[in-house]
Amino acid sequence: MKIRLGVFVASGVVIAALGWFVLYALKPARPAVVAFPSIAADAVLRHTKVLSSDEFEGRGPATRGEERTVTYIADQLKAMGLKPGMPNGSYFQNVPLVGITPDPSATLVFQKGATKQTLAFKDDFVAWTKRMTESATLDRSEMVFVGYGVQAPEFNWDDFQGIDFKGKTLVVLIGDPPVPDPADAARLDPRVFGGSAMTYYGRWTSKFEMAQKLGAAGALIVHETGPAGYAYSVVQVKVGEQFDIARPDGNMTRAAVEGWIPIEKARALFTMAGKDFDALKSLAATREFRPVPLGVTASTVLKNTLRNVASRNVIARVEGSDPSLKNEYVLYTSHWDHFGIGAPLNGDPVYHGAVDNAVAVAGFLEVARAFAALPTPPKRSIVFLAVTAEEQLMLGSEYYASNPVYPLDKTLAVINLEMLNVHGKTRDLTVVGLGTSDLDDYAQQIAKEQGRTLKPDPEPERGMYYRSDHFSFARRGVPAFEPDHGDDYIGKPADFGAEVRKDFFTNLYHKPTDTVKPDWDLSGGVQDLQFYWMMGYRVAQADKYPQWKPGTEFRRQ
Repeated sequence: MKIRLGVFVASGVVIAALGWFVLYALKPARPAVVAFPSIAADAVLRHTKVLSSDEFEGRGPATRGEERTVTYIADQLKAMGLKPGMPNGSYFQNVPLVGITPDPSATLVFQKGATKQTLAFKDDFVAWTKRMTESATLDRSEMVFVGYGVQAPEFNWDDFQGIDFKGKTLVVLIGDPPVPDPADAARLDPRVFGGSAMTYYGRWTSKFEMAQKLGAAGALIVHETGPAGYAYSVVQVKVGEQFDIARPDGNMTRAAVEGWIPIEKARALFTMAGKDFDALKSLAATREFRPVPLGVTASTVLKNTLRNVASRNVIARVEGSDPSLKNEYVLYTSHWDHFGIGAPLNGDPVYHGAVDNAVAVAGFLEVARAFAALPTPPKRSIVFLAVTAEEQLMLGSEYYASNPVYPLDKTLAVINLEMLNVHGKTRDLTVVGLGTSDLDDYAQQIAKEQGRTLKPDPEPERGMYYRSDHFSFARRGVPAFEPDHGDDYIGKPADFGAEVRKDFFTNLYHKPTDTVKPDWDLSGGVQDLQFYWMMGYRVAQADKYPQWKPGTEFRRQ
C-alpha cells in the first residue's frame, strides 16, 4: 500500500498520524506478488539447436543419442543449481525396457470348418506381443466379437457379460460406443462416454488392457479411419521393433497377441462367420449388446527378436522453502526422446524432432532456471522430470508413475510440456482436457493476467489427453495439465494458426524435416513458458491440493 503523509496544522493530529504510521509499518508485510519470470528466447533456441542437431542423432532411446541427450539435460540442470532428483544423489532414474521385433513373415489364419482366410503381415493385419518371449502363439483360439470392449459401471455398460474369455481372441471396435442423444438423434449423448469427446474407454490401449484383465489369448481391433482418427498406414508403422517396460513377470499377464485388422478384413471375417457386421456394430452402441461368438478360430505364430534396453529418465528438484511443505511436490514433465536414426527422407536419416520435442525440453530447462533463480523458492518442492520413450507409448513416464521417486499422493499436480509454439504470440492458449480439474481455475486467472483466453481442444474425439506423458499420472489420480499452443496469432491472418498446424502434421511431424527453421519466432513460446511457470509456482504456494472436477473419469487412488 502506498502511504502519503500530508501537512497537519494541529500537533495532536500530527502525533496521531505518526503513531498510526509507526503501527502500520510494524505490522507483518503482506506476501509479495511474484511477477512472471524473465525467460530468454535465445536460451530456448540454443538448447533446441543442440538437442535437435545431427550430433544428438535423433535422441533414440538406448543409443549414443540418448547418452548425449540425458548428459546434456543433467549437466544443464546441475549448472542451474537444481539438486539431483534421486535419493542416491543421481540425476538419473534407470528405466529397464525390452525391445521386441516380430518376424514379418508371420500370417494370421481365420478358420471355420474347412474354410480358411490367410492374412499377410502388415498389409492385412498388424500384430505384436508385449510378452518377453521368443514366440507368441494363437492356436485355433475361439474368436468373440465384444462390440466396443467397454466395461463401465458408471454408465451401466458391460460388453463382456456371460462369457469366460480365457484363451479366446477378442474382436473389438475402436472408440467409445456412439450413443445417440435421446433429445437429438443427430448428435451423441453428452452424458454417456463424453458424447463426441473420446474417453479412455475408447482409446486403443484400453482395449488391450481389458483383454489382459479378462485373461484373453488375443485381441484384434477393427481399424476404421474415422473413429480411429488416423489411417491404417499409421497402424502399419508398428510392424517393427516395439518397446515395453521390462517387468519382473516378463509381461506374461498380457494377451499373447495384440493387433489390428483393417475394416475390409473384418467384414470378410464376419461374412465367414455368417454374421452381419453392420447390424452387430449398430447393436454394439446399445446396452442390449452381448458378446457374440463367431464360430471362427484364429491362429498365428509371432517369432520375436528380443533385446534388453537400458534407458534413463532425468530428475532434478528445487527444494521447497517451507519445512512443513517441502515434502509435497509440483511436477514438470517433458519427453526428451524422438525416433533416432531411421529411413532417410531427401537423404537425411536423422529424425531431429526439433518441435517434437526438443524445443519443449529447452523450455522445460528454462522454466527450471527461472525457479532456481528465485531468492526464495516456493513453499513446496518443484520436481523436473525429463522422460524417455514417450514415442513408445509413454514408457518413461509410466515407469516413473509405477516407481515414483516422490509419492504420488504428495504430488499436487503435473504440468506437461509437449511441443512449444514457435510462430509468435497468441491471444489464446489451447488446453487439452479443459474443465477436468482445479488446475484450469489457475489457468483461467493466469490467462486473464496475460490478456489471453483459454480454449478447449478443438478435436476432443481424437483423445489427445490420453496420448502424452501427463496421462501416466492422471490415470493414477494426480491432476494433470496438458497445454497446447494457441491458434489466434497476433498480427497474423485469421487462418494462420490452422495453416501452421496443418503444415506441421503434414510435412514435419515424425519426419527428418522437423528441424529448427529460420523463421521461428519464440516470443509466443516464451509467453507460454511464463504461463506454465506461474501455474506451477501458484500451485506450490496454494493452501490446498487441486482436485478433479465432479464427473471426470479420474480420481485420487
